[in-house]
Amino acid sequence: MPRYDDKGLITAVVTEADTGLPLMVAYMNAQAVKLSLETGEAHFWSRSRNEIWHKGATSGNTLEIVEIRTDCDQDCLWVSAHTKGHGAACHTGRKSCFYRSVVSKNGEISLQMNEDQPLFDPKDVYK
Repeated sequence: MPRYDDKGLITAVVTEADTGLPLMVAYMNAQAVKLSLETGEAHFWSRSRNEIWHKGATSGNTLEIVEIRTDCDQDCLWVSAHTKGHGAACHTGRKSCFYRSVVSKNGEISLQMNEDQPLFDPKDVYK
């Protein structure tokens, strides 16, 4: 069984089933895990809204679950999924939430944009 933390949450790392691309990291509670397994679509716990969050309910960019695994300590979940809708997992409209690289140049650490362009305009979707 998954081991939830003292707040009843477990970290969930979501990757694209076909490519292994990391899509996002979120949190699940027991209800989110149960709903995800029952519906076949990813549900998470929104810490900012303090409620269950059905990924893609607003945007149409749902995550169709292929498999959920737990790590050896059972304190983290790996969710393998297919992106639906626009094919984006990130609220910025991009395929992945990991669209910036952390780089070091001349001893300074900064962020560098990669080539992951938005697949939809968030202003149109999240009015």
